[in-house]
Amino acid sequence: MRMLSLVAALGAALGYAAGAPAQADTYPSKPITIVVGFAPGGPTDTVARILAAHMQKTLGETVIVENQTGAAGTIAMGRVVRSPPDGYTLMVGQWTTNVGAVIANPVSFDVLKDFAPISLLTSSKLLIVARKNLPANTPKELVAWLKANPGKANGASVGVGSAVHVCLLDFMNRTGTKFQLVYYRGGAPAVQDLASGQADISCLEGGQSLGLYRGGKIKFIGTVGKTRWEGAPDVPTLEEGGVRGVDIEFWHGLWAPKGTPKPIIDKINAAVVDTFDDTAVRKRFHDIGHTIPARGDLTPEKLYAHHKAETEKWWPIMKAAGIKPAGS
Repeated sequence: MRMLSLVAALGAALGYAAGAPAQADTYPSKPITIVVGFAPGGPTDTVARILAAHMQKTLGETVIVENQTGAAGTIAMGRVVRSPPDGYTLMVGQWTTNVGAVIANPVSFDVLKDFAPISLLTSSKLLIVARKNLPANTPKELVAWLKANPGKANGASVGVGSAVHVCLLDFMNRTGTKFQLVYYRGGAPAVQDLASGQADISCLEGGQSLGLYRGGKIKFIGTVGKTRWEGAPDVPTLEEGGVRGVDIEFWHGLWAPKGTPKPIIDKINAAVVDTFDDTAVRKRFHDIGHTIPARGDLTPEKLYAHHKAETEKWWPIMKAAGIKPAGS
């Protein structure tokens, strides 16, 4: 009897061990969901939808984008962490979700240990953006106007700990200005309020606001970082305009829950590489000012290394600035 039990247990163990390759061989066999922690129409949603549309051609299965807003994307991250590690629930995250928001919002997971990296995705620039009739057109003019109207202007932010939030705080600290922060569930509603004149300024990813800028609905004051943005090369950097600004690279990545089998990770990664090899996809990203990583950087290892380096750079800065979870 004991021998039969032992044989049965051994058979079950061998069956489980053989299950992972078999699962990978048949993957995918049902729709895949990519979770985005922000409202539709924002930069992360746009990246996810372009990616999903091409991945489903490569993988031969439907890829759905699901928006789950709140807490600067960390609610969506929690949903992905709790999902089965079978490759059917993925997450497109970025600097906000995977670097800043986990400092500013209480979370029950480890952002570096509880996700399986798949691939770096695109990156782009942040810009200081203003409503079209704001009486300032350059960084110096904006600083002068804000100092002449202390506390009266409002800055459209996207959740505590977001790249937008950190950028606006840094701008205030470096320039000695003060304005009210208003929080939105995503970049799309924030830029809509800028276009309607309900918001005064923000620090937004360029691609989501480029069409409104070209249409004269909003104005770009200055580009964040050391170099100008190829989407609007006529707009100087903040430093060129006399204002030193925070240099946040607004990058995206694709993750799965921890424990997702490597053969499945490899299949998804191959679909990402195939997506970025497509000329039409590359043009779409170029048109919204997004940069695609070099082919050699589209690996799980590169995403993990980049993500880890970003947390090591920004977490001490954010903690020193007093950014922490509410109530802590």
